Amino acid sequence: MKEISLNILDIAQNSVKAGAETVRIELKETTETLFVSISDDGCGMKPDFLAAVTDPFTTTRTTRNVGLGIPLFKLACEQTGGEFSIVSRDSENFPTDHGTTTSALFYKTSIDYTPLGDVISTLTVLIQGAPEIRWVFTHTLPGGEVRLDTDELKEALGGVPLSHPEVVAWIADYLKEQYDGANGNPCPSI
Repeated sequence: MKEISLNILDIAQNSVKAGAETVRIELKETTETLFVSISDDGCGMKPDFLAAVTDPFTTTRTTRNVGLGIPLFKLACEQTGGEFSIVSRDSENFPTDHGTTTSALFYKTSIDYTPLGDVISTLTVLIQGAPEIRWVFTHTLPGGEVRLDTDELKEALGGVPLSHPEVVAWIADYLKEQYDGANGNPCPSI
């Protein structure tokens, strides 16, 4: 994929399909590294599927026999010299504590580093597409932190749906303002 934000979109959509009620997207960025973690409380994966999930020919899709999202995310981070991990607990074996966490560490100094891309658009697409889910986003930068919790927004909106176009536009502006304050530059979009 051309941007890490597209990998985040793909993996977060897996969380939606897994029936997650809460999805947490955490980015920790320094001048040299980017750590990405997407965790959910969805149905999780059974150990045999988890063991094969980084194989492009392992997928839950019924329309085609190839699933490239996780393998491409793993490849992107490992090409920079980084590390990838995926941990999952399935709901059958862990009825009260299940879900999946996918993490990757990227070295931004590598020639193979893929740019982060348009995180704001990624988040607004996810929120608009699955407004019933609690989305918790944090991006820690050297100059500050960008944060969004849709439960807080839902409470403040008093019943106005998060998928309403004006709300989605406000969320994008809200995140952009935070990025501007956190790094003194325009939001990260390439």
